[in-house]
Order: sequence, then structure tokens, then C-alpha cells
Amino acid sequence: MKRNLTVKPIAVAAAILMAGVSFSAYAQNTAEKEVKPAASADVTDGAEGPQVVVTGIRASLQQSLNQKRNSDSLVEVITAEDVGKMPDKNIADSLQRIPGVSVAAAGGGEGSFGENDRVALRGTPFGLTLTTFNGHAVGSGDWFADNIIGGGRSVSFSLFPSELIGRVTVHKGSQANLLEGGAEGVVDIETRKPLDFKKSLTAQVNLGAVYSSNSSKTDPQLSGMVAWKNETNTLGVLVQGFHQKRTLSRYGQENQVWYDKVEPGSPIAAALPNGAGSMANYLGGTAWFEQKRTRDGGLIDIQLKPSNDLMLDLTLFHSQLDAPNINHNFMQSLGRAFGTTWASPPGFPPANITGNIAGGVITDLNTTVPANCPSCAGTSGSVQEEFSRPVAKSKSDFINLDGKFRVNERLVLNGKIGTTKGVGETVSGALGVWMPFRGGSYSMNGADNPINYTIPGADKFSIGGVSGDPYTYGSHVKAVDKETYGQIDATLKLDLPVISSLEFGARVAEHKRTLEAIGINSNVAGNTDPNALGNPANLPLGGLTSFPGGFRDLGTNGAGYWTFSQNAVNDWLAKYANYSGHLLQNEFQIKEPTQSAYVMANFGADAFSGNFGVRIVHTTEDVTRSEMDGAGVYTTRNYRNGYTDVLPSANFRLDVSKDVVARFGLSRTMARPELGQMAGMDLRDQQLFGVVGNPNLRPIRANNADIGVEWYFAPKSMLSANAFFSALDGYVTYGTTKGVYYNQLQNKNTEYLIGTPVNTTAEVKGLELAYVQALSNGFGVNTNYTYTDGKETGHAPGSPCANEIRQDCTLIGTSRNAYNIGGFFENDKFSARLTYNYRSGFLNGTSRNSAAYQGSIGTLSASIAYQLTENLAITLDGKDLNNPTVRSIIRTPGYADMPGAFYKNGRQIYLALQGKM
Repeated sequence: MKRNLTVKPIAVAAAILMAGVSFSAYAQNTAEKEVKPAASADVTDGAEGPQVVVTGIRASLQQSLNQKRNSDSLVEVITAEDVGKMPDKNIADSLQRIPGVSVAAAGGGEGSFGENDRVALRGTPFGLTLTTFNGHAVGSGDWFADNIIGGGRSVSFSLFPSELIGRVTVHKGSQANLLEGGAEGVVDIETRKPLDFKKSLTAQVNLGAVYSSNSSKTDPQLSGMVAWKNETNTLGVLVQGFHQKRTLSRYGQENQVWYDKVEPGSPIAAALPNGAGSMANYLGGTAWFEQKRTRDGGLIDIQLKPSNDLMLDLTLFHSQLDAPNINHNFMQSLGRAFGTTWASPPGFPPANITGNIAGGVITDLNTTVPANCPSCAGTSGSVQEEFSRPVAKSKSDFINLDGKFRVNERLVLNGKIGTTKGVGETVSGALGVWMPFRGGSYSMNGADNPINYTIPGADKFSIGGVSGDPYTYGSHVKAVDKETYGQIDATLKLDLPVISSLEFGARVAEHKRTLEAIGINSNVAGNTDPNALGNPANLPLGGLTSFPGGFRDLGTNGAGYWTFSQNAVNDWLAKYANYSGHLLQNEFQIKEPTQSAYVMANFGADAFSGNFGVRIVHTTEDVTRSEMDGAGVYTTRNYRNGYTDVLPSANFRLDVSKDVVARFGLSRTMARPELGQMAGMDLRDQQLFGVVGNPNLRPIRANNADIGVEWYFAPKSMLSANAFFSALDGYVTYGTTKGVYYNQLQNKNTEYLIGTPVNTTAEVKGLELAYVQALSNGFGVNTNYTYTDGKETGHAPGSPCANEIRQDCTLIGTSRNAYNIGGFFENDKFSARLTYNYRSGFLNGTSRNSAAYQGSIGTLSASIAYQLTENLAITLDGKDLNNPTVRSIIRTPGYADMPGAFYKNGRQIYLALQGKM
């Protein structure tokens, strides 16, 4: 199947009217006195005598503001000092303090793991923001299977510790010389360069540890850097390394596992008036997640400058996150047991079921064991499912060679060639145990609060009911994401009256992604009993343990419930299960060659400057996957589509006065669909629903406009406002259909209700406000607010936005309100920062006919540092000090909102000794 799409160029407005811009304010002019702290300032001998160079928080603030002010387009900048004075443990932690930037502690609906993992601009999905390293592409992986299967574009920031940062530039407006792929913007992470250091030898080391309150574990946090250059500044080498561990224990309740309608003829339908068709909780309960995270890696940078006209820069990077984990799920199954005709015991007396219905939802359900119910022996009211991932890892690598050659006084050439690779891999397996029905109940207290489950006998091991044998399912999933690229850029200085220079260049790349999935097999080679896994005598009863008492902090029950330890589950899986046989329906290969070229003019006259240009991009999508034919046999099918994009842009900057800068920008941008959305498959075998990719997705194209003003009313201070608008054509939502696929639990082909990604239209608009000021006596403040309104406008058939009962056109990832409030203090020995980050609720994803909304959340972090000597400091950082609850609600058209998931990851306290020379 072939489809060629050509997009006509759009006209970009080349004129801008900024006349009449006025900004008046009353400000008291004070001559700020610069204090020379012993540990935060250097003294150099300049032409006018000794000069004080401040290098602390305030100097970092000035650097960021200067770079923002001098840019011709709309950018935000974070410097290394910004990171060093906050409890930032990866780069996403740093970015969350920028207006218009949204972060999330997970790549999808898997909940939060106490570390920011994804970054998005202006309330849009993560895949619409492009992340680069030193201007080139970077591949990353995921350890969570859903993200391995369904993702591929967005970067997992868990792989990138904050120590890597030299500077981060967030491009909110586009320009022709930026790499395409970020419909809503580009985040460029710039690493430090050896020839940029002042000294011939510079070394830094961080020896620390982190204490996690939920797990009560303390783990090492180590990092270091050595930079050397020769005296002639022609050769430099930089080496960085990091080894960082953290033990995570997450207390949770997961109610969204399975909500479904009560079937007519079921015991609940017979017992409750209007029970048939009402929504019941089929599976939900307590979830205890344990994980050990180890992040190892480093960066090597070699710079060679054989002459003033030639510079070569070779950079190598590796990072790997090992994150084995287990999710202990103790789920009540009353809705499944008595709300269906296929699972309920025949002849169950309606008198033994009571409950209440509100808004079409069974908010209270109570069951008791009948005096005489032979069929109840095959019924379960709860199930214990340990889902372990003994292997869960992600990796990012790149090697890049940059070259810069000055041909003459007018022409400079830049070249870039490299390759980057991301790997995500997970080996998973379940140990499931059904428990005999002993009655029980659940009670809801609104959608914003956990459900109160009553499960008799939950504190003691038992097996029976649906099955007296344990069960398993799982897979070995691995995705390899690789891009090889080369580009050449040129800057030509001109002697024209207005246009100062011309930039032009070309780039070629080939992106590849493969996904391999192997199913779990309970028959171990050489084992004389093929049913060994299903034999209850082989259960690891020696590994019985219980849920921790911390669940009381979550406001729900679960403390003291029985469970198996992670080691016991892993040993059981290793002994009685192996992985063999490809899950053909899940596997795919994607090839994506791209070619691009651009030209951009830079202009400037008096107080007016900017750039305008165009970038032309051609993309080919080659998707190969296995599909089931009418005879139930898998055959290989290939889809090939191509499209060309013409992406004009223009940015204008006007110095309205000495302290006021106004900006205006127009651009057309594009983002390619998530690779997993084109080919991935994620099925829920118990619930019989899932998501299947669409190989014919079109790219997401955006027409963008920005207008803003910045007032630099005092040194190291700024007040700014920026309005933005983006019209998205090709935004990806999900329609609903049905399909037949292989079911691992039932060992046969089964019909599923399927969500399929489809293109539609959407728009995003909003306002960003920021206030930064260095106050007197070492104090300062940094705060911002972002308002975002995002919605689908296309009403794609089968999507929530086209639902006849209740249209929900909310854009995924859009928080209407977000703000950051921060303050700092610094003197010659002591520095401190306190910050609070808040974002309102947002749509996190859709499934079947329901939508999952994550609730509002605010996090409190703090950092203090004391300078022991000129080269030695001690730091104490606190992250998530308010121990926030991550919560979600489930919204289904025609029904009241229902409780989703609730998680607490606890607090993290970091103590470190920092040395430098």
C-alpha cells in the first residue's frame, strides 16, 4: 500500500506591527551591591584592574536571563549552576521549573515512580516535543512493557542524570535551522566541553547517598568529572561517570484494572434494582510496587583544534538503567464473580447481595456466603497476582563527531555525523492465585478517594475457587531503536543593509525500530512434569510475606495482606517457566529514512532583529508486521507511505526600550507519529480489550504563533508574558473497533474490543507569565504560571470526542493551570533553595470507552549547601517532601466518575559531599 502526500507551502507573514507597544511600571532604582562570597566568586585581573566574577546562584540566574534576552526566538535556558543548586536528579527535574513545560513521572498510565521521566511543551503529548543532545538526535529506551510497545519518540529522562548538563535550551518557537520532529518545540541538552574550562585541569566529584522513606533504604549516589586541556588550548578531553541507586517502595491502590457493565441475568442484576447495565468494579485493589533502580554510565568528549579555523569534537555517551521490580496485586473480584453470567455461580441467591447505585455506578457492593451453595466452591472473591519483572532495563548510547571549519572571513562550515541507539527490554511473569469466596464488600467514597475493600481472610494464604492451581502469563519484550545521521550546515556573512547572514544546510538520516516479543512457556525442558507450574505443591510458600503498614498513609486498607516476596516469585518463575515462541502479532519492524534541507536569513537593524527561513523535509515510513488472515494464520504485511513537509518560520525581536524586549513568531512544524502507534499491540487478556497500531497514520503538523514581552527591570530580574497558539492537523486520538487476536490466558484466538490510533485535528492556546528577581541581602525569587487550553476539534469517529452520550474532547497531557514558586538565599558560606511545583489534572489516556484523568498534584523540594572550604561543600536535598498522592479518576460517558489509581512514593533525602579542583 502506497500513499504519497505533498503539503503545499503556507505563506508566512513577513511583516509585523509592534507600534504602540508600551510598558509602564513603577520600580525603585537601587544600585545592587555585588558581594564577593569566598566560594561563589572568582577574582580575575582585567584591563581595568581586578574584577569580581560571581559564580553562584545569582550569576547563574544572570547567564540564563542574558541568553534568553539575546535570542532572536523564544527560548528558555537552564545552566549547570541552576541544576547544582536544586535537588535535580535528572534533567526533567530541572525542566519542570520552566513556564510552559510539563513533566510526568511515567511514560503512560503505569503510575508514578518518584522520578520525572517525560517532558512535554505546552500541554501536549510527550511525542510532540523533540529532545536532542548537542543538536543531534538521541535514542532512549523504556523498561515498562507498555511504553516499549507503544512509544518510541519521546525520551525517557530517567536515563539522563542532571550532572550531564552544561546548558539546556528549550526552543518554544521554531526556526529553520532546528532539527524537525518537535511540533510543539525542541529541548536541546548541551553537555560541557573540555576547551571551555578556564583551567588546564578541572575535576569534580560527588559522593552521596539517598534515603527513600517508604523503603527505609539508603543507597549510593556517585558521580564525577575530569576535564583536561593543553596549555595552547588545542586539545581537550572530558570524562564523566555516574553510578546511582535508589530503592523504591510504592504504596498504591489500582481500581481501574477492570470496570465493566453488569450483565443481564447475573446475580447482581437480579439483586439490585437497575443493576443490569450499571458499572461495577470487576477487578481492583491493593498494589505494592517494589523496585531497585541502578543508573550507570558516562560521557567522553575529545576536542581537537589544530588551527584557529578548524575544530573537531568527538562525543561518546552511554547510560543504562537496570530496574527489576515486582507489583504485588491483591485484587477483589466481586464484580467479575457476580456481575457476569459466565463467571458467577449458578443459582446464587440474590438475597446474599446488597448494594447502592449512584450515577449508574455501583458505589457499594456487599456479598455474603449462602448457607447452602455447592456452586460457590468454584467462585473466587479475590485474587493475588504477583507480576514480576526480573529483567527490566533501558539504555541510551550515542557517538557523534562534530566539525567546524572557517573557510574564510565570510563562510563557516559545520558538519555532524553520528549514530544513536536506544534499547528497552523487559522479562515479565505473573504468579496468580485465586482465593475461595468468603464474602466481602467494597465501598466508594467519591471518585477522588480510595475504595474501601473488605476481603475476609486476606491476611492468610489460601487457594481455590476459580482454580485450585496457580497461573502465569508474561513475555520477553525487547525494542531496539537506532538512528544514523549526517548533516552539513553553513553560515555566510553578508554585507546587505538589513540581512546580516545566511544559514543553509542539509541532513540525511535513517531511523529504525524493531520489536521482538517472546511468550512465556510453563513447560521447562527436561522437567518430567509438564504441569509443574500449575501444581500448587510447587508454590513458594517459604517466601510468604505481608504488605507493609505504610498503606495506612494512603488512606486505604492492605496493610498485613499476604503476598509472596520478589525473590520467591522470581525463583518460582525461573524453575517452572521459560520463554519461547515468538508472539508474532506483537512484533514489528519500522524503517524511516528522512532527508531535509533548509535556508534561513538573519537580519538586524537598530533595535529590530530576527530570522526567517524554510525547512523542507521528506519522510518515508516503512512498516512491517504480522497480521492474522481469515484462516487464523499470521502473514507478513508491509505498509509504505511517504510525505513531504514544507516548514516556513519567522521570528522577530524588538527592543522597545533599554529594558523591554518584545517578540513575535510564526512557524509551521511537524512531528512524526509515535513508532509504537504505527505498529505496536498491547492486549489485556482477562478484560478482552487492547490497543493495536495503525501503520497509515499521518504526521502531526502544527501552525504556531507566539507573541510576548519581557521586562528586564533590574539586574538578574525579569517580568515576562507570552501568549501562544497552535493548530494541530494529524493529532492522534483513539477510535474503537473489534478484532480477533491470540489470548495467552485462554490459549486461543479471541475477540477483543480494540482502540486504534487515528488522525484528527486539535488546537492548543495559552498564556505564560514569569517573574524572576534577585533581591537584596542574598535573597531571590523565581516564579511562573502557565494557562493552557487544549482540545480536539476533529470529532474522529469512535473517539471520546465523537461520543453521542458525552463528548470529551480533552487533549492528552493538557493541564489547564500550572505554576512554580521558588525562592533562594545565598551568602559566602551558605545557600538554600525552596520550590513548589503544581499542575492541575489532565487526561492521561483512553481505554475502551473510558478516559483516565490524573488528578492535580503539587510537589515540594528543597536544597541547602554549606561551603566547608573553597573546594569542598556538603549538600542536603529533599525531594517530594510533602509526600504527594498521585491519583486518577476514570470517566465513562453515561456514568458518574469512578476512582482510578492512588499512589504514594514517599520522600527522598539526598546527602552529598562535593569536591572540586
